[in-house]
Amino acid sequence: MAQLLRKAWLIGICLLMLSNQSVADSLADAQRSYGEGNYARTLKLLKPLAQQGDASAQFMLAGLYAKGQGLAQNPKEAVRWYRMAAERGNVPAQFVLGVMYHRGGFVSQDSVEAARWYQMAAMQGDTTAPFILGLMYGKGQGLSQDYVEAMRWYKQAAEQGNPAAQFNLGWMYINGQGVVRNHEEATKWFKLAAEQGNALAQWNLGLMYDKGDDIPQSYQEAAKWYRLAADQGIASAQFNLGSMYDQGKGVPQDSAEKMKWLWMAAAQDNALAQLNLGVMYEGGKGVTQNYDEAFKWYRMAAEQGNVTAQSNLGWMYSKGHGTTQNNVLSYMWFEVARANSDSDERQVLMVVRNSVAAFMTAEQIKEAKSLAKKCATKNFKGCQ
Repeated sequence: MAQLLRKAWLIGICLLMLSNQSVADSLADAQRSYGEGNYARTLKLLKPLAQQGDASAQFMLAGLYAKGQGLAQNPKEAVRWYRMAAERGNVPAQFVLGVMYHRGGFVSQDSVEAARWYQMAAMQGDTTAPFILGLMYGKGQGLSQDYVEAMRWYKQAAEQGNPAAQFNLGWMYINGQGVVRNHEEATKWFKLAAEQGNALAQWNLGLMYDKGDDIPQSYQEAAKWYRLAADQGIASAQFNLGSMYDQGKGVPQDSAEKMKWLWMAAAQDNALAQLNLGVMYEGGKGVTQNYDEAFKWYRMAAEQGNVTAQSNLGWMYSKGHGTTQNNVLSYMWFEVARANSDSDERQVLMVVRNSVAAFMTAEQIKEAKSLAKKCATKNFKGCQ
């Protein structure tokens, strides 16, 4: 009897192995058909497997319904098959359901439900889901803001090598969010992210080496990381690199390189770069003096709220440099700068503003004050 049972058990195992091999072959065949764009054949191969409960087939079938490939698009069926696959432990299906509930695609938006599916995927090793959970908890996106929870999920994603999570983890360490502030840990995670090409981490490392924030100051290291971030289009890194070429810090002093990086940053609306270009053109420093160019760059920076650029516009209108002389607009920009500045600068700007008022009528002063108020309500845009 025992021998017969053992023989039956062995036969069962063999049949199971053959069945599993058959399913694997059918799935591989379905993937080939899908890659060839033969969606009708893909559907024919997948449907019986999905109906038999194969989670991978269910996930792939859901994708066909979601995209309308090989049959009419059917969001309801897509969600049904994604859910069946997810409940059977299919990680991609769990992640997709998380995204659907997060964004409100094919289902009603539900952040709590999104977090539930993201957590299931994260617990099975998905590397993107824990990063998204970190964002949701860190920013309070549909969930109560919880830095401790954000930290936990960022750390999981960071340890799996996710560079965005590594950067965010470093940011939380440097700001003491959900954890005791720790510059050493912040530097460690910034470096890991930066070495994987994360531009924000590269820029922050540049800042840390530039200022010597809890790490040995090194202008060479600062310039290296600024350049890597600048090459990826981070405007602040471009401005900082331009400043280093201006001062010869960590790199040889080079006016051409300075101008190149300042122009790139200014073109991306970096207000400090725009201000610096204005100063250079107004004073003819490293470039041919050009009041029109100076006025243009000051105005761009002023419209972004830069107090120095706003004050400089006041001077340009007062002197008629790069624009028609206009005391009303000169007063307006000095008043805008004064109201927008900190307490230390306000007194000085008030004195300068009043020096312009000495050449104005009471009616002109009233008009200038009205324009300044309107300018502030328009967030400094289109002020005339």
